[in-house]
Amino acid sequence: MKTSWSKRLFVASDILIAIYLLLAFVSFDKKGDPKALCSKVNIDIADNAAGGFLDAKVIKERLQKTGFYPIGRQLKDVDTRGIEEMLRRSPFVKTAECYKTEGGYVYISVTQRMPVIRIKADNGDDYYIDNKGVAMMPENYTADVAVATGRISKRYAAKNLVHLARYLHTNDFANDLVEQINVAPDGRVALIPRIGCQVIQMGKLDSLTLRTQMQNLRVFYDKVLPTVGWNTYREISLEFNNQIVCKKN
Repeated sequence: MKTSWSKRLFVASDILIAIYLLLAFVSFDKKGDPKALCSKVNIDIADNAAGGFLDAKVIKERLQKTGFYPIGRQLKDVDTRGIEEMLRRSPFVKTAECYKTEGGYVYISVTQRMPVIRIKADNGDDYYIDNKGVAMMPENYTADVAVATGRISKRYAAKNLVHLARYLHTNDFANDLVEQINVAPDGRVALIPRIGCQVIQMGKLDSLTLRTQMQNLRVFYDKVLPTVGWNTYREISLEFNNQIVCKKN
């Protein structure tokens, strides 16, 4: 008798578990309804205020143009991997992630490559480079960064100019001061400031001495030029160790 009741209890418990699993599956299926439509797209651009080319509007337009915009589509038809791969093909996109959530939401998170300098070389090359030295074509976008002109190969820009560009991009004084960089045929670099009529000669760029050169220049602009006059000198040379040599107008 005890064995019979044990079997009945065992069978009853199996039935209850089966019912529970069925209800859980149905409940989950309703939450993840494959016919549910995408009702909202959230686009997050990292460092959006730091001078990059991308914003949510640009990403939305690119999604619409390529047929990937998810609003109004069934969630099961939203190709998250396709969206990521399409966005990563942009020269301005560093990383892209896309995922779906309950409630019909699609989230897109993008980190962008930040331009630090624009190259307009004598050979006709015109592009931006980011802080890693990666080239980016302008594509009708503009960024408020210094422009480098002269004899500039892509290798020179990625290996040499990027160090100067990174310094300008992270130092407020240098960034506000320098408007243009010119590379002479012999490799010597000159800076053209936004104010004053002088040319700042850097010599051949050396990442090891760059910071010291720019710190000396800061002291010169803070303490010397306000005293002698902003247009006293036509050339300021930082080529020599720990000294500044000037030529008067």
